[in-house]
Amino acid sequence: MSAPLVSIVTPSFNQAAFLEQAIRSVLEQTYPHIEYLVVDGGSTDGSREIIEKYAGQLAWWVSEKDAGQADGINKGLRRAQGEIVAWLNSDDYYLPAAIGQAVEAFRLFPQAGLVFSDVESVDGEGNRFNVMRFGDWGLADLMAFRIISQPGVFMRRSVLEQAGYLDPNYHYLLDHHLWLRMAVMAPIRYVQGARWAAARFHASAKNVAQAAGFGSEALRLAAWMESSPLFKPYLPAVRRRMWAGAHRLDAFYLLDAGQPRAALTAYAQAFRYHPPTVLRDWRRVLYALVSPLGLEGLRQAYLKRRSRRFQRQER
Repeated sequence: MSAPLVSIVTPSFNQAAFLEQAIRSVLEQTYPHIEYLVVDGGSTDGSREIIEKYAGQLAWWVSEKDAGQADGINKGLRRAQGEIVAWLNSDDYYLPAAIGQAVEAFRLFPQAGLVFSDVESVDGEGNRFNVMRFGDWGLADLMAFRIISQPGVFMRRSVLEQAGYLDPNYHYLLDHHLWLRMAVMAPIRYVQGARWAAARFHASAKNVAQAAGFGSEALRLAAWMESSPLFKPYLPAVRRRMWAGAHRLDAFYLLDAGQPRAALTAYAQAFRYHPPTVLRDWRRVLYALVSPLGLEGLRQAYLKRRSRRFQRQER
């Protein structure tokens, strides 16, 4: 059996500081059958010159105004010819041998519509400060807003096409919206112990600069699942966890956005639906409670302790 073609799409817009690392992380993969497409939204910061530097190694690229991230990614995905597809944002990057390992995961799990791994968290300078670890999650977990880190996901193109592409009406949880639709069509599989990518957290990233937008979109997604025939068979068993998960996610990002009182209100809503969902976040709830008191020292002590614990785990 020949090795399947893997198509990778990188959407880009004014991320010249990180773009070259993203491109090189794809081009330097050891897996031999890769189709690489770069879709730039008309950047004005030197990104186009970086793309042109590697143009000879790309299957296709474009730099033109688009209608946003979903539009740019869809533009690339619709051109993709690979049996396996993924997108890698221009401020993230793949770890060595990631694509070959993802291909092997699909070989081991031939029914899977998507496979995913743990993902490293890095700062603007590329320093690793955390590992986002997931679990053997399925559709019910996604419905309850167990969030998978997007750069660690690879998809089977046939299932992607069956589920449809990214919905441009979503801007923050557009990937989770897609995973939900794909998980209805085919199983998803977590590859325990694998790390395929690094997600970058920096000041201009959406998950930092626009943190408060994620929660409102989570609540919108929950309402969509309530009304969608796709999820009707699963709702009786998942509904309370689903709404608790949406409110918990709202609280999580409100706290990151510096709104502890609003976060506490959202946590209270989540607790009303499903207390165990909130108890997973007990440290963040405690921080939300003490933040209005100006106990910044407690927060810094917690962050240092978490950093030390991570460093010990990684040795």
